[in-house]
Amino acid sequence: MAAPKKKSSVTKSTASKRGKSKLPKKAVKAATKVKAKSKLKAIAKPVAVKRPTPATAVRTPSTFPKALIAAVKALDEKKAEQIRVIELGPLSSVADYFVLATGNSEPHLRSLRIELDRALEEAGSRVRGIEAQKESGWTVVDSFEIVFHLFRPEQRAAFRLETLWKDGINIPVSSLLKA
Repeated sequence: MAAPKKKSSVTKSTASKRGKSKLPKKAVKAATKVKAKSKLKAIAKPVAVKRPTPATAVRTPSTFPKALIAAVKALDEKKAEQIRVIELGPLSSVADYFVLATGNSEPHLRSLRIELDRALEEAGSRVRGIEAQKESGWTVVDSFEIVFHLFRPEQRAAFRLETLWKDGINIPVSSLLKA
């Protein structure tokens, strides 16, 4: 004699818990899409990041490092053009400040680098490294918290480092020269 068939113990409530619903499949799919979109909207909301702006970042020259002030003055005395100081702060772990300046020729870049080295040493700051290839038109001087980029006009226009660090705070050079 064959064993009697067991009746299924699945009830309507357990069927709905397993994902089976009395609703038509199209209605279930539509409801699932709406839930998924609302979850994505909740997840994908942009987070407001408060970046410092020049208006909120007003500082007096006395709060800047002595080495920065001495270096900018030295570059200005040696007739560097288009000096630009960008405060990076929390944007970069590489340096706190970038200083960009333009020299007219390779000998001018060399004299800017020598004067920069002298000014940093007098201010009590050490130069960690200097990178300059012959006739490259770009010299980098690393002084721990400050990185200096000395360019010839063509290289400065080509690399446009200012646009790379556009979220940084522009420090007016005139305020550093008055300090």
